Amino acid sequence: MNTTLLSKYIREVKDFPKKGISFKDITPILSNYELSNIVVSSFVEFLNGKKIDAIVGVESRGFLFGMLIANALKVPFVPIRKAGKLPFETIIEEYALEYGTAKVEIHTDAIKEGWNIVIHDDILATGGTALAASNLVKRLGGNVISFLFLVELSSFKARTYLSNHSTSIKSLIKY
Repeated sequence: MNTTLLSKYIREVKDFPKKGISFKDITPILSNYELSNIVVSSFVEFLNGKKIDAIVGVESRGFLFGMLIANALKVPFVPIRKAGKLPFETIIEEYALEYGTAKVEIHTDAIKEGWNIVIHDDILATGGTALAASNLVKRLGGNVISFLFLVELSSFKARTYLSNHSTSIKSLIKY
């Protein structure tokens, strides 16, 4: 897979969502079906041979490729959303942000005991969201077998924290 090609389509937006942050915008990849297919096929190839029961996508950009990966693997897609967004009974996990805290939730019936789960999000930065997602999966009895990210901001060293949950971590583009 040509990550150099993909990285050319990541748009950097300075001072978004606040001053001092350089946002990595993946929407140019989303507008190109060939690049989107490369992303999905790269993740599916990485997961080849693993027993997977569901793909968990983290709101909101983790839904975009997460659903496509789940469909390609013919397994369920499970959303993890910001607290207060899911309509059925949920469990909630709070996690730290660079500038405060946030909460995410999952339906209590979304994951069966013993399921092997892959967690997908678009960007790995500090790792807080991915860790919160992993904690939710584990609280429901699932096994986190892999993490998938389109972009990883290596300077945060979040991979170190995630490796306590799974050492199978794939990022297509690293900055």
